[in-house]
Amino acid sequence: MIPEIYINSAKQISIQKPLSEEWFDEPILYNQQYIRAIDPDYKQFFTPNEVRRFGKILKRALLVSREAMNRKIPDAIITGTGLGCIENTEFFLKDLTFNGENLLKPTHFMNSTHNTISSLVAIDAHCHAYNTTYSHKGVSFENALMDAFLQLKSCKIANALVGAHDEMTPDYFTLLQRIGYLGNGNFSGETAVAMLLENMKNENSLCKIENVEIFYKNIKSFDKNFLQNIDYVMIGINGNSQNDDIYFENSIKLFPKIPLLQFKNIFGESYTSSAFGVYAAAVCLQRGRIAEHLFIDKKDFSQQKIPRNILIYNHFENKNHSFVMLSVV
Repeated sequence: MIPEIYINSAKQISIQKPLSEEWFDEPILYNQQYIRAIDPDYKQFFTPNEVRRFGKILKRALLVSREAMNRKIPDAIITGTGLGCIENTEFFLKDLTFNGENLLKPTHFMNSTHNTISSLVAIDAHCHAYNTTYSHKGVSFENALMDAFLQLKSCKIANALVGAHDEMTPDYFTLLQRIGYLGNGNFSGETAVAMLLENMKNENSLCKIENVEIFYKNIKSFDKNFLQNIDYVMIGINGNSQNDDIYFENSIKLFPKIPLLQFKNIFGESYTSSAFGVYAAAVCLQRGRIAEHLFIDKKDFSQQKIPRNILIYNHFENKNHSFVMLSVV
């Protein structure tokens, strides 16, 4: 029998209050473009040596993973990241530029690769099972989620820790501004999300994952049978018309009468920000209501019904399109 897949735990560190769901009722609102995540006091969670050795993204990833796993050793650790440990990479390259090959810090080099994140989580959890990292820019998280989903459906594993991690340094933010990726109304964010997927539900289950699909350029093969029971569609609009027009055009074609939700207005934009869409939708399904600030059209808020199914639709540069279908437990 093909098992059902549940999100039994999800934790986040973002530009909202970390390790908290206060964003649901009292979100922190921003009016500037460059925003870094709100970090908790890591001294409460790590040893002094760990606080000193690990960069921001590693501390965030390790903490949300620990909280999501809750001392359980997963059968798989799968991570999606667009930039990897970009800050450590910049530190190493700047040292190399200004100091040549003298006085280079090996820690920055060792912690500069994309798969450092997933490896560190595995070492910390004493997990020797399946471990991989997907780095596909704006669909990195969806690829990680699909990997876990397919392995769980095929009964190869019973649970998986799926993470999405990205940081935004000042230098990289400037580069994204120059090429037009950030601007025209959108603002940056940083991602640290960890979800524990299992084939058995429990009293803390947030929601059920019905399906994960990824398309390259052509979305005509999207199975419209999924649209029969959708209550809401959460899309990744960010204030940039080039990005948003694609969402609205495809929404009119695929789900013209279904209320639309957003999430980047409170979590910001990054290569793996779509993980916040799945996370936000999962929290809404668990609570049985949609927060007002998630509605694109406020008229839909006054007429909202109890959500039972939410489709998360994300695209990256109109090339990669992903659909994640969630339903109540």
